[in-house]
Amino acid sequence: MAIENVREYFKQYGIEDRIQEFEVSSATVALAAEALHCEESRIAKTLSFHLGDQVILIVTAGDKKIDNPKYKAKFGAKAKMLAFEEAEPLTGHAVGGVCPFAVKEGVKTYLDVSLKRFETVFPACGSANSAIELTPEELEQYSGCVEWVDVCK
Repeated sequence: MAIENVREYFKQYGIEDRIQEFEVSSATVALAAEALHCEESRIAKTLSFHLGDQVILIVTAGDKKIDNPKYKAKFGAKAKMLAFEEAEPLTGHAVGGVCPFAVKEGVKTYLDVSLKRFETVFPACGSANSAIELTPEELEQYSGCVEWVDVCK
């Protein structure tokens, strides 16, 4: 189970006990915000894309959408999201629990600057009913991101 992989991954940082699991779904931004009793914008949603023969993840604020011209300017290609059935085999996490932690080898993570306006944000932890509260600096550290990008509207 992907959440167990994330829990194991977080052990190296001593933060595995900070994972929150819910009795309700947190698979969408709206559901996660409801489960966490916070604004939808503070949900750190992880979007997965094909980039040539690579897979990349972009973590954005819950109220933002990818801006196609900005994406193309940054990555040199049109944004092409993974299909539902591709998410788990290519990232290590199923849709609803995709997160930037304990991902498959070769998957690169980028963080969108839209997250920097918050003291803390809530990314998923590999399941459709989990999250962890992190500062943007912690998210950067624990995700092993390549860099911060500005690819949202």
